[in-house]
Amino acid sequence: MIDLLWPLLLLTVLAAGILRRLPVYDLFVEGAKEGLRVTVAILPNLAAMLCAITLMDAVGLTAQLSSLCRPLLSLLGLPGEAATLVAVRPLSGSAALSVLETLLEQYGPDSRIGLTASTIMGSGETIFYTVCVYMSTTGDKRTGYAIPCALAGMLAGLLVCGLFFR
Repeated sequence: MIDLLWPLLLLTVLAAGILRRLPVYDLFVEGAKEGLRVTVAILPNLAAMLCAITLMDAVGLTAQLSSLCRPLLSLLGLPGEAATLVAVRPLSGSAALSVLETLLEQYGPDSRIGLTASTIMGSGETIFYTVCVYMSTTGDKRTGYAIPCALAGMLAGLLVCGLFFR
């Protein structure tokens, strides 16, 4: 049944457009053009960010960030094993998912570490990726308070996580 969900949704949207006498194909082509323009606009920034993340990992900066996060986690009452996840979550969703998978395999999903890591993964955001996409899409180069506020939000999530899983 779930396999039919997307085709049914597509047919519903198509039927609604036809019933409203909209030029469905022309609108689709315009949307595809706009999507392609956005992709071309953000691609250089995404490539630069991915290169920076790869470089950080290659020179050991990710491991150093992880060791810097350990005292903060300890202060919040969280296990130090989640430090790598805290360090990479704002940078890369796929890297964070890989770290989460390792933690869940090693400690189990119902362990304190597993619960903490899952909560961090679910309540965190790939802050720098999101800011990169937003700024390159809008053409605005000023991040203002976006990054500090997002990091403060992540810290608040860690604080609440520490209260839940003490």
